Amino acid sequence: MPAIFPTRLPAAATLALVLGLAACSGSGAGDPSAAGGPPGAMALPVEAVTVKAEPLQQGLTTVGTLRADESVVIRPEINGRLVAVHFEEGQRVAKGDKLFSMDASVTAADLREAEANYENARRGNERATDLGARQLLSRSDVDAARAQLGVTQARVASALAQLEKTTILAPFSGVIGLREVSVGAVVSPGQALVNLVRLDPMEVDFSLPESALASVAAGQPVRLVVDAYAGETFSGEVLAVEPVIDVNSRSAKVRARVPNPDYRLRPGLFARVTLEVGEAGASAIVIPEQALLQEGDTRFVYVVRDGKAARAVVKTGVRLPGRVAITEGLSDGDQVITAGQAKPMMFEGAEVTVVPAPGMADAAAAAPAQNADVD
Repeated sequence: MPAIFPTRLPAAATLALVLGLAACSGSGAGDPSAAGGPPGAMALPVEAVTVKAEPLQQGLTTVGTLRADESVVIRPEINGRLVAVHFEEGQRVAKGDKLFSMDASVTAADLREAEANYENARRGNERATDLGARQLLSRSDVDAARAQLGVTQARVASALAQLEKTTILAPFSGVIGLREVSVGAVVSPGQALVNLVRLDPMEVDFSLPESALASVAAGQPVRLVVDAYAGETFSGEVLAVEPVIDVNSRSAKVRARVPNPDYRLRPGLFARVTLEVGEAGASAIVIPEQALLQEGDTRFVYVVRDGKAARAVVKTGVRLPGRVAITEGLSDGDQVITAGQAKPMMFEGAEVTVVPAPGMADAAAAAPAQNADVD
């Protein structure tokens, strides 16, 4: 027998049906974050770290190259034959010490000739002046005698300078390198003879980005380490900052001076340089750089609170390699999400579950076995 359906519902039944449908549709409306997500949704797996204030070693780290405070290649200024070498290779010398002597016989003879001509011109000038005063010599002859005296005097000075150039002196105190010539060699002007280097103090050249220039000033402390002396730190201070920015790298060259009384540091060594900034002994909460998010000018992180993600607006301070200091917005003990916070399904109030970072689970599993081996 076919089922019979009523063609019309009573008014009360119709109203009950409409209200029931409205209630069902309203239960799923609105912001999912307000209701904690859809019923039965799984918690979002994330990685997190618990943060706390720690000593903040504020510094800008870069690399540089050591250079000598003074360095020169000793070269002769005149032609001549070397007759003496007055140093040992690698020896320390003082400013004004003799380094080389050249044969001075010809220049000494030139000086004696110039002195003789000068003496003759001096006497001639005296006679011409006396005769001119008595109106026995014309004024032009007196002037010629005086000019001749000046010429011979200049030739004496020139001959004396040439003679002095036969002895090569150290222009500053330093360490002598390996000489390129031997006694008896005939040298010419500009020929390289030996290097002279001042090793105390040393200088280190490095570059900093233009964004860091506000933190750099002459006299600022620097620390550097070199591979030649692993584990040792050398201290110095900023000497000067290049006033011109490199338009290609957008960086400026900085030069620091480092005491080197024992001559251990050498020019050309590669150095890792830390420029100290900020106050000594300062501390701050430091988080991994990947935990930081940004929307416009607002920087924020997600923290785990009662099993849910909470957005915390923060202010950042100095940046360290792979990490960033937080000056406002976080407290000791906060659990900051470091992975998973950038997923599209992350929002304020989302349920999350903290999982170990890759490799941590393996380390935890290996720990009992290691303890058993020790036992």
